[in-house]
Amino acid sequence: MTLINMLNASVVRNPEALAIVDGDKRLNYAQWFDEISLLAGGLNKLGLKPRDHFVVVLCNRMEMASLYWASQMLGLIFTPFNWRATGSEIEYILVDAEAKAIAYEARSELAVLDAIKGNPEFEERLICLDAGMRGFPFSDLLKQGKFHNYQCTDDRLSCLMLYTSGTTGRPKGVPRSHAAEIAASLGCIAQLRYRSNQVNLGVMPLFHTMGVRTLLMSVFLNGTFVCMPTYNVKKLLALVRSEKINTLFLVPTMFHDIVHSDVSDLDVATVDNIAYAGMSMTTHLVDRCSKLFTDSLFSNFYGSSEIYTFAVRNNLAENPSSAGWAGIGQVLKIVRADAGELVNPDDEVPIGDTGEIVASMQSLDAFEGYWKRPDADKKAIRDGWYFTGDLGRFDEKGEIYVLGRVDDMIISGGENIYAEEVENILASSPDVHGVAVIGTSDDRWGERVTAYIEPKTLEASAEVLDNFCLNSELARFKRPRAYAFVDQIPKSASGKLLRRKLREGNYNLLSEYKSTI
Repeated sequence: MTLINMLNASVVRNPEALAIVDGDKRLNYAQWFDEISLLAGGLNKLGLKPRDHFVVVLCNRMEMASLYWASQMLGLIFTPFNWRATGSEIEYILVDAEAKAIAYEARSELAVLDAIKGNPEFEERLICLDAGMRGFPFSDLLKQGKFHNYQCTDDRLSCLMLYTSGTTGRPKGVPRSHAAEIAASLGCIAQLRYRSNQVNLGVMPLFHTMGVRTLLMSVFLNGTFVCMPTYNVKKLLALVRSEKINTLFLVPTMFHDIVHSDVSDLDVATVDNIAYAGMSMTTHLVDRCSKLFTDSLFSNFYGSSEIYTFAVRNNLAENPSSAGWAGIGQVLKIVRADAGELVNPDDEVPIGDTGEIVASMQSLDAFEGYWKRPDADKKAIRDGWYFTGDLGRFDEKGEIYVLGRVDDMIISGGENIYAEEVENILASSPDVHGVAVIGTSDDRWGERVTAYIEPKTLEASAEVLDNFCLNSELARFKRPRAYAFVDQIPKSASGKLLRRKLREGNYNLLSEYKSTI
C-alpha cells in the first residue's frame, strides 16, 4: 500500500466530501484528484521519473499540497524546504538532494534564483507558481493531460525527504518510505483520536513533519485541509471561526500567541482537539490552553522527523509536564547522557534519573538512515536504537519527561542544570513574554546560567526575575546568574528555540545585566 492508494481510497469512499480549502478556492475529493492527476501528467511531460527528488520551496498553499500528491502518483521523492531560507541554504539542498526539478513562488523567488545562478542545469526544470517569474508556469502543468498509471507500488521506497531544522549546523536529509509515512499517520490518528470528516487547520509548514502529518491525517479520514499560507495569529483565529476548525496541531509558540491574543471576539468553540509537538510547552502555558479550550482533548505528541512517534500524552492537564508513554509499537529507554561519547544503548540509568532518550528503530514509522550521511548515522543509530539527543527521565508510572537537549545541559559549579527546567519557571512570570536559557562561559562556575528574556512589562528586570526564581520551586543553584533582555527570542520556522543563535550573539539586545550572585 502506497500513499497514492490511500488518497484514491478516500476519493472512492466519499468523492463529494470537501477536501481542501485555500481562500475562495474549494475542491471536493473528486475535483482535487482530477487536478492532481493533471499535475502528475504535467510533471511527467517535464521528464520527471520515479525516485527523482522534486524540491519544493513553497508556503502552505493549495498548489503545494497538490504537488505533494502528484509526486506520490509519479513515484517522486517530494523534498520540501523552507521558503524563508537564503539562497545559499537552498543551493545546499538542491545539490545535496540531487534535485531534478524545483517549484518556487514569489515569496521564495529571490533566494531560489540566487541559489541556481551557479548551477544552470537547474533552470531546465524550474516551475514557477506566480506570474512574471522564470520557469515553466504551474498553470501549464494542468494542460498536459491526466496521468493514470501509478509509478510506485513498493511501499519500502522513499516518497518524501524532509530536512532537519539544522539547529546545530547544516540540515540533514531524512528519507521517509511510504510504509513509514502511512504508519506514522495512522498512529497519529489513533493516538490523537482524530475522527472522520473533521476540519483541520493546515498552518504548520508542509516542509515540516507536523505539516505533512496534518495533511495526511486529513486525507486518510476524508477531512478538510484548510490551507494557511503564512502564520499570523489573528488570521489563524479568523480561520478557526469562519471555517469552523475542529483540530489544531501546533507548536507551543502558536498556542502562546493564541492565549495572549487581543482578539476581542475570540471564538474557538468548534475546536475539540488540540495537540502540540516540536518543542516542550511550559506548565503555565498548558494551564492557559486548558482554560481556553475547555472542551478539547489536549495532547502532547513527542516525536521527530526520523521516528515520528516517541511518546504521547492525552488529557495533558492531568500531568502538564509529561510527554506521556511510549507510542504504539515503540520502546523507549533512558541511557547515560554524554555529548562527547558514543554511549552504548544498554547503558541505562535508574528510573527517576536523567539521561538521553533513545528509541527503538523497530518502530513502523522509523526512517532507515540519513541521506548520504554515514557520519550522522554512526552518531544517531547504534545497535538498533535511535539516539534522540533529548534529555529525559521516567517516573515510577512509566511516563516520560523531556528536559531539553543533551547539548543544552549546563554544568555550573559541578551541577547539571537543564535549560528547560529554568525556562519553565521564568515563563510563568507575569513580566516575561518569552524566554530561552543557555550556559555561557564563566571562569569561576565553568558555565553561567544565562536567561534571555523577551519582556512583557516595563517592570521586567534581573532583580525582579531573580526574586521570582527565589520564591519559586526552582533550586537556588539553578537560577540564572545573568540576564539579557532582547526584543525577540530567535526561533526556527517551525517555532523551535534556536539557542545556537543566542550563543552566536545573533539577537537584538535591549539591555543586559550580569548578576554577581
